[in-house]
Amino acid sequence: MIGGYKRTRNCYSTTKTCGIISGMTEIPILQVKNLKTQLKFGNEIITVVEDLCFDLHHGKTLALVGESGCGKSMTALSLMRILPHPPALPPKGEVIYKGQNLLTISEKEMRKIRGAKIAMIFQDPMSSLNPVYTIGSQLAEVAELHLDLYGEEARLVACETLAEVGIANPEKRLNDYPHQLSGGLKQRVMIAMALMCQPDVLIADEPTTALDVTIQAQVLNLIRRLQEKKGMALLLITHDMGVVAEMADDVIVMYTAQSIERGSVLEIFDHRAHPYTMGLFDSRPSVQLKKGKLTSIRGTVPPLNNLPSGCRFHPRCPFAMPKCKEGAVTDFVIDESMTHRAKCWLYDNTEESAKSLANHWGEI
Repeated sequence: MIGGYKRTRNCYSTTKTCGIISGMTEIPILQVKNLKTQLKFGNEIITVVEDLCFDLHHGKTLALVGESGCGKSMTALSLMRILPHPPALPPKGEVIYKGQNLLTISEKEMRKIRGAKIAMIFQDPMSSLNPVYTIGSQLAEVAELHLDLYGEEARLVACETLAEVGIANPEKRLNDYPHQLSGGLKQRVMIAMALMCQPDVLIADEPTTALDVTIQAQVLNLIRRLQEKKGMALLLITHDMGVVAEMADDVIVMYTAQSIERGSVLEIFDHRAHPYTMGLFDSRPSVQLKKGKLTSIRGTVPPLNNLPSGCRFHPRCPFAMPKCKEGAVTDFVIDESMTHRAKCWLYDNTEESAKSLANHWGEI
């Protein structure tokens, strides 16, 4: 059990760690360093991803979680270099894949990597497939572009890939148009398209959105099985804590474009530190049913063009202290493992912070 969720795979130990988050010595397949993404509207520039850092390793899953608008999907689009221009400005920082900074290579070089070595499953399969082309032609296009296969060879690979993701009668489905498929089948086609070239990194942006609970479980099991089979690194973007508990090895919690807490899934679920993370977990329906009352994080997420000074969460925070209202907040190490960190003054080891924590827990 992780934070009240049942984990169906047993893959945790004190030695299983991951990258920047958990000190793993293996060289990561993808390193993200100080990623910064901005949008420009007229003369106004808005930061939607701010100084984000993480590593992805073969066979591991990192989950980005947070409310809508916190920067999760913009992170994925930045990594793939498919941001809408305008309003997006070129992202800054480093995205290192096999010694190359993907943010500085040419678009021609990026096209060889995008879809082939780093693939993405988009949030809405209903709008991600072209409605006027058959499934087979869309899969064949991927084979032609990245595998240099054409005609019957491309069709054969497309058919095999559909079978691999559990689609029955794949030869027949190649002739279908997207509107002839259910939501679950469309999502399986999107997964097939992403996996045709056996990528090193798979980015899954809300892969179970708009799917019913049964199909969600099937899609997640499929992604996990294929990840284990192929050894891919998985960046999972979601707001569903049940999905995180089931799939993730490590977690980054985002709020207003920043990483505000990071650690292993066990650390985040069982020893959450940041008040925002606490609020997210306390807002779960399962927790609310046990308490017999509905709870929520007070207030609303501030607009990115009008952020409060100091800690961006302080207007909504039950622990807020005077020092939270001014200046940048440091990332504090939460425990001796050095893997669990939170952007919160509560962990600066001062008497004021200890008193704020004690007063809060005394009120509950």
